[in-house]
Amino acid sequence: MNRFRITYCVLLISFLLCSCFKEYKGKINIDGSSSVYPLTEAVAEEFRKIEPDIRVTVGISGTGGGFKKFLRGETDISNASRPISKSELEISRTNGIEFIEIPVSYDGMAIVVSPKNDFVDYITVEELKVMWSPESQGKINTWKQVRASWPDVPLNLYGAGTSSGTYDFFTEAINGKAKASRGDYTASEDDNVLVQGVSSDQYGLGYFGLAYFSENKDKLKLIPLKVNSGAKAIFPTDATVKSGEYQPLSRPEFIYVNVKSASNPYVKKFVKFYLENAAKLAEEVGYVALPARVYELSYERFTKGSKGSVFENKSTVGAKLLDLLSEEK
Repeated sequence: MNRFRITYCVLLISFLLCSCFKEYKGKINIDGSSSVYPLTEAVAEEFRKIEPDIRVTVGISGTGGGFKKFLRGETDISNASRPISKSELEISRTNGIEFIEIPVSYDGMAIVVSPKNDFVDYITVEELKVMWSPESQGKINTWKQVRASWPDVPLNLYGAGTSSGTYDFFTEAINGKAKASRGDYTASEDDNVLVQGVSSDQYGLGYFGLAYFSENKDKLKLIPLKVNSGAKAIFPTDATVKSGEYQPLSRPEFIYVNVKSASNPYVKKFVKFYLENAAKLAEEVGYVALPARVYELSYERFTKGSKGSVFENKSTVGAKLLDLLSEEK
């Protein structure tokens, strides 16, 4: 009996080891933005169903962290919630890493508080600036300091880490300059950490991609945004993000494909699959689909091997993708 058990265990372990070390015909390594992660992972999950012999891994290290790996040639595709920066472009040229930039969705940045917060019904761009500007560090510490009618209770802030594209976009849109922000807040490149922080903090306020609010509606309270005190309060929705009405916190999101990787048949197949299914899957995970023509132009960029960024020396705040891609064509 003991001999039988030993033989059974050896066979079971051998089977498990074979399963764990499956031989794949190809591998696609993706990393980068936590904001783009839900969409790329949804695409990867569907792609695995039709291509089980292609291993697709999707990591989260923030847009900046993802670009560091990408520009060292460690990944095939980089998720990004902002365009590649000037300094990153210089590194790409130094390292000989060429890329194709592909927009994949729109995202409205969600401003959220705890459901226990009963005094915030809207917020203005100027009030967000008062909260988040570098000059506010150590000085603006209560809600009452932001708006006199709000209570004199602690203001606890939660936001993207400095390696995040969300951080770059938010600081540019609200404070007028990318990376200009107070530093005394709870920061993370993982939006799930921010969700947990804000949801459990009655006096907290945070920002992150709309998909993370959509996944956690029961834990968070979404705050509409006013351009100024006299304007209409706008919630981020498919309609307001796509139309550009939700300003200045609507943005495009991207994947960047290494040109050498793009020559691999399975990477070509994955990118084609991504662009064919991005519209449907974007809506399923809480993002906003791009116009069909933008996906068509993006696929043309990929098939032609159009290198570089259409956003070089341009801001994404208020940018119109269709115009930029049409001009390039």
